[in-house]
Amino acid sequence: MPADPLRPGPAIPLSRWADRQLQAMAEQYGLPRLDGATLMGERAMAGCYRINGRISAGLGGSHLMPTRDGSWFALTVIRDVDRELLPALFGDAAVDVTNWDAIAAVVLRHDAAHLLAIGRALGLPVASIDETPVSPPIEIMTRGKWRNRGSFHRPLVVDMSAIWAGPLAGHLFWLAGMEVVKVESRSRPDLIRRDDPATFERINQGKASLLVDFANPAEKRALVDLIRRADIVIESSRPRALLHLGIDAEALVREVPGLVWLSVTGHGASGEAANWVGIGNDCGVAGGLSRAMAEAGGGIGYVGDAIADPLTGIVAAREGFRAFRSGEAQRIGLSMSAIVAMALAEERAHDPALNGTELNLWGTSVGERFPEVPLRPLTAPVSAIGADTARYLGEIARC
Repeated sequence: MPADPLRPGPAIPLSRWADRQLQAMAEQYGLPRLDGATLMGERAMAGCYRINGRISAGLGGSHLMPTRDGSWFALTVIRDVDRELLPALFGDAAVDVTNWDAIAAVVLRHDAAHLLAIGRALGLPVASIDETPVSPPIEIMTRGKWRNRGSFHRPLVVDMSAIWAGPLAGHLFWLAGMEVVKVESRSRPDLIRRDDPATFERINQGKASLLVDFANPAEKRALVDLIRRADIVIESSRPRALLHLGIDAEALVREVPGLVWLSVTGHGASGEAANWVGIGNDCGVAGGLSRAMAEAGGGIGYVGDAIADPLTGIVAAREGFRAFRSGEAQRIGLSMSAIVAMALAEERAHDPALNGTELNLWGTSVGERFPEVPLRPLTAPVSAIGADTARYLGEIARC
């Protein structure tokens, strides 16, 4: 039976957990009271998303496919380079990398653990429904000097992250009254700016916009000087990529009193996992949500819309507020997959029956619309890309 176009879908699992985090931040840090279901569902609401089961919501760039050993393998393909790596993933140069049915047929000839190991070595966003996150959800990696801030100090946030999780954290800091500067690469601006402009505007409104040529030593030095003046930095780069850009997070946290550095990662900010790529949908799978939904009777499928992103954005903001208030310089690693696992475990402990019911309803509502949530209006301008570069980086950025 076709879905009723007027009927809203079931509640997004873990949205009540998100709501409790937001309520606590409103009480402790002056964040305006926000609704967890809204932050997790407004992108889907704007895009008229439906629950797609084993295909991710929206553009459907992530697919869950059965494997030879009876498990399930999640593969996300949103970049041309991802597609180009699929023959190496499968050891099959003849596979039709443009055809998801052909890809699923090849996946069925392999074990999940085998594909997971090769995929992560290749830098692909992959997951298995039976893995366990290897990193803690929140890891304080480096501590530095203390800084005493005056009561009238307006914090400066340098947001070098992209897509959803990191920029959402920056958005929450902005809502709490902080000055937020969004930094993008001249050669690789934030993909969501092009692919989902409505969401981009909602979570980047009010932020200043900087464009940096990371091949230009003078512009990189100017950016590092800006970071030294900042209170909070958000980034979502792999360690080697960050160092290649000329930015040493560990050294800056040790040197700059009170600097809070938030490293948003797919699977962890240290060790081997720091080099694994993770996107919101596959990190939700890696965090155990798809397996939990199957155990609740909802079958195999994706839960929510890139669910690890909004959950991680909320946790990143929570940890950033906490560290900033402490006055101690800290580098904090955030693992998206482990944050999903943490939220799931805490929600199960909070109300196991309702959590199971919500997972079951989600999995058995394929074809239904996402739940209706209010679309928050823009309350501040969205800066044109690069409009504020010279103001923050100085005259060197004009050259």
